[in-house]
Amino acid sequence: MKNLWEIFYKGLFDQNPIFRLALSLCPALAVTSNVYNALAMGLSVMFVITANNVVVSIFRKWVNPKVRVPVYITSIATIVTVLILTLQAYLPDIYKELYLYLNLIVVFAIILARAEVFAAKNPVFPSFLDGLGMGAGFAGAMVFIAVVRELFGNGTLMGMPVFGASYDPALIMILPPGGFIVIGLMIASFNLIGQHQAKLKEAKQGSDA
Repeated sequence: MKNLWEIFYKGLFDQNPIFRLALSLCPALAVTSNVYNALAMGLSVMFVITANNVVVSIFRKWVNPKVRVPVYITSIATIVTVLILTLQAYLPDIYKELYLYLNLIVVFAIILARAEVFAAKNPVFPSFLDGLGMGAGFAGAMVFIAVVRELFGNGTLMGMPVFGASYDPALIMILPPGGFIVIGLMIASFNLIGQHQAKLKEAKQGSDA
């Protein structure tokens, strides 16, 4: 049980796709100017990476290693197509906001990386947890970035005023430079926390010895 929790948890912090691995930064800049779009994009990626991990894990023993990458990409493209058609049919407002970026999910490095590194080598349930954890880490990072950018760039959260009419928005926060600033600060913070945790772990191991 502990091992399964570690598989899920590593995507939230230790191997967070954005703040620790610095992967798939394009959507972290492009769609995080407001929380609504960031949440929708984060959940979309979480669905794709989890579903793809499950598919790759199920068929891992039947895929020839020489053609594994085309197979993985075909699987991702199929799942993304299903996602796009579903959003277009049932959530057209979200589709209109994100349609330019949804197709790019096919080439997100984090999705192909988890298929290659984990799902292709492990059973279905651990692969499901790995995808879910990585997806949740990605979605959480997207929402956190969007909260900071929308709050200070527009003075709102989910479109609702927070600071009142007298607030003078820092417009740089909703522009690409603002995204770079927030992401850079969060990457630095996560690295510092990770280094601190590593030192505590080393000290604990030393005292146990």
